[in-house]
Amino acid sequence: MAELSSKPAVTIRNLQSLDDLKQAEEVEREVWGLSDLDTTPMTLAIATKEAGSIWVGAFDGAKLAGFAFGFLGMERGQLIVHSHMLAVREPYRNSRLGYRLKLAQRERALALRIDDGRNHDNRASEVRELRPNDLLTNGLRIKEMTWTFDPLQSRNAHLNFAKLGVVSESYKVDFYGPETSSVLHRNSTDRLWVAWPLTSRRVQERLLGKDSRAAMVDALSTLTPLIRFNGNGKPISADLAAATGRQRIAIEIPSDISDVERKDPALAREWRLQTRWAFTEALSAGFFVAEFCRTVRGQQGPGVYLLEKGKVEEYVPELRRRAEN
Repeated sequence: MAELSSKPAVTIRNLQSLDDLKQAEEVEREVWGLSDLDTTPMTLAIATKEAGSIWVGAFDGAKLAGFAFGFLGMERGQLIVHSHMLAVREPYRNSRLGYRLKLAQRERALALRIDDGRNHDNRASEVRELRPNDLLTNGLRIKEMTWTFDPLQSRNAHLNFAKLGVVSESYKVDFYGPETSSVLHRNSTDRLWVAWPLTSRRVQERLLGKDSRAAMVDALSTLTPLIRFNGNGKPISADLAAATGRQRIAIEIPSDISDVERKDPALAREWRLQTRWAFTEALSAGFFVAEFCRTVRGQQGPGVYLLEKGKVEEYVPELRRRAEN
């Protein structure tokens, strides 16, 4: 897919030099406020880049405005790319750079082939970047990317589900431990582990701008959320047995959890614990996270997740082969 330019001065390219990686380290520190202990070591950044990991940056002239870092991984016996970091500096966060960086990651992941050795005299398997005329040759292709994000972050949920078309069937409690040195990681580090089926019809439709908001709003109109706002902005839980007995579950979150964390840490903690309970109980009962609607009941209203009962590969058929491995 062509990379759309939201700001003409900003270009997307691979990180190439030591200076590029040093700028990525600066962005990492700026965005998350990490200590030296939690910042990616420069030696590791250099090694992963040289070993073929995806380091892609958004450059405003010579200045790095944001970057994404992903590496090869294995899930259910299938090779995937795991996107470990995506960071965009504050002045650029309304210019769609996060979206553009995800598209760049997708492009680079799809250009990888795992050579199975059948056409190369049984040589050891190797990973290399495809040339254009290699796209139809034999070999294993990367078809899925994974990453994690804080399910209380409405902006990220909107990007991931509404714009990119991810799905999730895994909730990780305190994924990075109870907290890190980042001020953004003081309210636990719970994460949704999401899957991005890169060539699925669902993803391709989202990248073409087709969203599910109208259908989702219609579905939400018939549901009582498992977690919802009361009149004071507190999370209120509904009956779990009644919720899991239906085909769909809704879970509301604050429109801006960072603002809640600044103004009322105790309330933010309450939201964490209540949504943690809701997600873990729903997923263990056979649901998966299918959609997210950023605002309901007005511009300042809560965001809402929609969970569906059943197998995720029935919802996204392109994931079926993964489930059969």
